[in-house]
Formats: sequence, structure tokens, C-alpha cells
Amino acid sequence: MFAQLVTSFIASSAFTILFNTPKRSLLQCGIAGMISWMIYLLLQGIWGPILASLIATTLVGIMGQIFARLYKLPVIIFSVAGIIPLVPGGIAYDAMRKFVENDHNAAVQLAAQAFLISGSIAMGLILSEVLNQMVRRRA
Repeated sequence: MFAQLVTSFIASSAFTILFNTPKRSLLQCGIAGMISWMIYLLLQGIWGPILASLIATTLVGIMGQIFARLYKLPVIIFSVAGIIPLVPGGIAYDAMRKFVENDHNAAVQLAAQAFLISGSIAMGLILSEVLNQMVRRRA
């Protein structure tokens, strides 16, 4: 698990370098990605990958809101970096490979799983923003 957390930290930080984010945000972006992957790993065995992605993304979105206020940077910097480890690229690749190999049943199952995980990531980001708006209106 430690190796996966370090790898997710590096991947999230490297992604932020690719997209020219401020250098002062690299550590926080890496932490956001590492925490999202840690939450996902802890929850996927209990609730499955779709719900684990939703919860991890929601918490990363909330963390992105907090980091944005603390470091006076846009929320999108931290949110996008935080979801990078959760993106189901490997599953989408396997789905396309199964299509090419004419194993259509497995391909459809994998494609549906990739689609549902992608949707849960989007829903998690929306949910974190809605929660942020609710808290800001009450304060």
C-alpha cells in the first residue's frame, strides 16, 4: 500500500507539472492525489469501486475547496490533481482490447464499469461543490 501511495503522489504531482500549475501547489496536489487513492483503496473492498470513487472524489473536492482558500489558488488545480489516480484508464483500455479481441461480453462489462466510475467521479465533484455552497450560505 505504501508503494501505491507514493506512486499516486508522484503521478498527481507530475500531472500538475504537465499542465503548468504554480510550483508552490505541487505538494498539495500530490497530497490530494495520494489521499484520494488511499480512500479509494480502503473503501473499494467494502463498497466496490464505484461507490469508493464517489466518496474519494467528494472528499478530494472538499479538500480542494479548503486548499484553494488556504493557498489562494483556483479549486480546479487541486480537484483535477486529486482525481488523477481515480480515473479508470486501465479499465477503459482493457475494454477496448476486449472489443478488438472480439470478446464483446467482457468488453461491454468493462466499458460499463469504466463509464460508471467516470460518472461517480463527476458526481463526487458536483457533490463537493454543492456541499461547499450549502456551508457558505449558512455561514
